[in-house]
Amino acid sequence: MRLLKILLAVTAIFSLNISTFAQKLSGTVFEITEEGEQPLPGVNIYWAGTTTGTASDMDGKYKIKRPADAHDLVFSFVGFESDTIQAPHNSNKYDHVMRGSKTLDEVSVVTRAKTNFVSRLSTVNAQTITSGELQKAACCNLSESFETSASVDVSYSDAVTGAKQIEMLGLSGIYTQMMSENMPNLRGLATSFGLGYVPGSWMESIQVSKGASSVLNGYESISGQINVEYKKAEDSEKFFLNLFQSHMGRSELNFNTKTKLNDHAHAMVMGHWSRNGTKHDDNGDGFLDDPLYTQYNLFARTDFHAKNFEGQFGVKGLMENRRGGQVGFDPDKPRDVDNGYGIELLTERVETFLKTGFILSRPQTSIGIQQQFTYHHIDSYFGLTDYEGTQYSYYGNALFQSFISNTKHTYTTGVSYLYDRYEEQLNDSIFNRTESVPGVFYQYTYSDGSKLNFIAGLRLDHHNEFGFFATPRLHLRYGFNEHNIIRLSAGKGYRSANILAENTSLLASSRQLVVRNSPKMEEAWNYGINFSKHIIINDRELTIGLDIYRTDFINQVVIDRDADAQKVLIYNLDGTSYSNSIQLEANYELLKGLDITAAVRFNDVQMTLNDELQEKPLVNKYKGLIALSYATNLRKWQFDLTTQFNGVSRLPSTASNPEAYRLDDYSPAYTIMNAQATKFFRNWNVYLGAENLTNYKQKNPILAANDPYGKYFDSSIVWGPISGIKVYAGLRYTIE
Repeated sequence: MRLLKILLAVTAIFSLNISTFAQKLSGTVFEITEEGEQPLPGVNIYWAGTTTGTASDMDGKYKIKRPADAHDLVFSFVGFESDTIQAPHNSNKYDHVMRGSKTLDEVSVVTRAKTNFVSRLSTVNAQTITSGELQKAACCNLSESFETSASVDVSYSDAVTGAKQIEMLGLSGIYTQMMSENMPNLRGLATSFGLGYVPGSWMESIQVSKGASSVLNGYESISGQINVEYKKAEDSEKFFLNLFQSHMGRSELNFNTKTKLNDHAHAMVMGHWSRNGTKHDDNGDGFLDDPLYTQYNLFARTDFHAKNFEGQFGVKGLMENRRGGQVGFDPDKPRDVDNGYGIELLTERVETFLKTGFILSRPQTSIGIQQQFTYHHIDSYFGLTDYEGTQYSYYGNALFQSFISNTKHTYTTGVSYLYDRYEEQLNDSIFNRTESVPGVFYQYTYSDGSKLNFIAGLRLDHHNEFGFFATPRLHLRYGFNEHNIIRLSAGKGYRSANILAENTSLLASSRQLVVRNSPKMEEAWNYGINFSKHIIINDRELTIGLDIYRTDFINQVVIDRDADAQKVLIYNLDGTSYSNSIQLEANYELLKGLDITAAVRFNDVQMTLNDELQEKPLVNKYKGLIALSYATNLRKWQFDLTTQFNGVSRLPSTASNPEAYRLDDYSPAYTIMNAQATKFFRNWNVYLGAENLTNYKQKNPILAANDPYGKYFDSSIVWGPISGIKVYAGLRYTIE
């Protein structure tokens, strides 16, 4: 009932407000043949200097969202010269003819549209993961969307709750800014479980940016940014249904449907239901390998437009009940030692947003406003420990975009406001605080349309507790030619730590939380270089990318699990903390229809723990990935196989524990394999897959599982899979 009241109140409030929306551009891409103009599928289409891109479909048609700072539209396709045009500002339609067709040894070049790519013209090192890439794996939610990505690691936070966390550039996901349609999201109380709140079938695409991002989206990005684009009411299918079932008892139902309200507005509803109702304890430690849960998730949105004006409004509501712990625990009985150890988390969440954009009479000039309100409530217990939290958040961003002299020199400026109110209670201790952060920003962009792109931004914010702070960021892209491109980036990032919400996994242990001093705002510099090379071999393009990134912390809130095996010490950094990450990745169509991605990454992450510089625990020293994807002629069948090689990681010290409850200094290296086969029909497809084909499982993921109320119990030292092989099947049905 409380969730419904808040949902209605928020909807009423936001019906009075306005925000920013990106104009859409659509059309058809053609090539010139002897028969005249013919539609050209698989053309990569990007906004120069942004991370927004798409590809033309089998009929050569495309639709692309127009960000506020976008001017030059790039059309790129193997065998053709890249074309850059100044997009029309007074029309939403543009058809393009690819000219200057290149021949290679008098052989025509044909390729499949990529489902995972980095735009050659993008200033920022950003990878776009399309819906086609997401369907290569189970991808039931956002946490399962990176199985074929070498840049993002996903792992369990603990062995009891089922919470998952990401890692980029060797740093925890809290240093990656999570975005939904270019608005900050999944922050605060949603940090631990938020990746499970975004159903895979709702997503249109994901953009993964490494390093410091644009100042337009705030100051929180340190190691990178992940932006989720949801399906849009105007562009999506009339009806879509996805059914999923695993042999472990996990069931899911996803759907979306749309309707045309009138010539100026479309409405859409997306729904999600998932449940795991089967108990499993394959490792025999007495604890459930996966928690039991039921989640209901609903998203309603509308798109509307008129002459020189467009907008979007949406409301999302989520309820989830999650239970775990010992197999014999009964949640209906009193929580005590005789009943065993149990956990339960009841979550209610409401998000609503409104975005509008106004196109002014001057070319390439517009005004936009973004607004978002979030309510999040969690009521939980971990054994005998109670934790309850409520978060109210508001985000507002007003932007003005125009150009200087000509459209090679553009700028975006504006103001923003971020408000968070937290009400948290851990047993008898109350932790309430309010954060209020107004800010201003300015970003200049230069693009000559082909070789050089340059973005320089600065923002100034004032935090009600930490005062004024400045965030400079710089991105540069230079194309030596169409085959060799270099990108450089440097920037600063800040974030306010949420000690309890970000470390709920530590509550599933007997460790005592000890806060030595009041947390300061975290502050870090990030520097990066990306070099990409494109080589034509046997009329197909080999793409090689090299990423080198370093992050230096000026201040960091340290979670120290090494000083004392029975405590977690929390304090501000006193010394050095840094991360070095090097990644080499190659993509190539090895045979007709067979795409291969191979990557290797090395991490060197060090931080000062208890006055000693040492390796950060639970960070893999290296990772390797090989992803194979084969589609038969006319794409009647598709087969996908992904192999991940995970390196060793240092484990938190347990040397002071009795010998039976000690761990090795390092985890072992291990390999994970996932596979899926998909059969396509006219309006539907079926898929069968398996995760963790090697059936690899971490041994003894829970310390002292036989004595969960003793002082050595700890379920938070997780470095590998908890469950073995998982077989699943599903069906997708579409009405266009």
